[in-house]
Amino acid sequence: MHLSRYHRLAQLLRSETAVREGIDNTPPPELLPNLRRLARGLDRVVDLLGYPLEISSGYRCPRLNGLVGGAPDSQHVQGSAVDFTCEAFGAAPDVAAAIAGSAIRFDQCILEFGRWVHLSFVARPRRRTLSIYTPGEYLEGLRRPDGSVLVTPVSGSG
Repeated sequence: MHLSRYHRLAQLLRSETAVREGIDNTPPPELLPNLRRLARGLDRVVDLLGYPLEISSGYRCPRLNGLVGGAPDSQHVQGSAVDFTCEAFGAAPDVAAAIAGSAIRFDQCILEFGRWVHLSFVARPRRRTLSIYTPGEYLEGLRRPDGSVLVTPVSGSG
């Protein structure tokens, strides 16, 4: 099922862990509007970057989310977030900085361990930028591993 111009539902549900563990990662029907919003937001990212995204994690049912160590209130469980890279565009810090510097109305753009981007879309986006290099320790703004700032935090919603 196509959710948007570039993204299919199957892309946002794929999980090697779910396959390996025999977990049905099908979202409940009430989350389809969130997944459509997410896919349409990701389309804007593809248009910005000029390349397709390599999605490593999208929707996670609660059981799968627990197995991969996700926070219980993770936006992945609500069908509002993905983790991805776009190596054709550049390294994860460059991808995150491009998104944060654009007019795309995301909720959170998190540079995770300098290796991938977590991006979410909700009805009332905050345009919050964060970085994480130590589990559980989020830093405001987008930062490189050495602490240098790529994008400073923005207050308020965008």
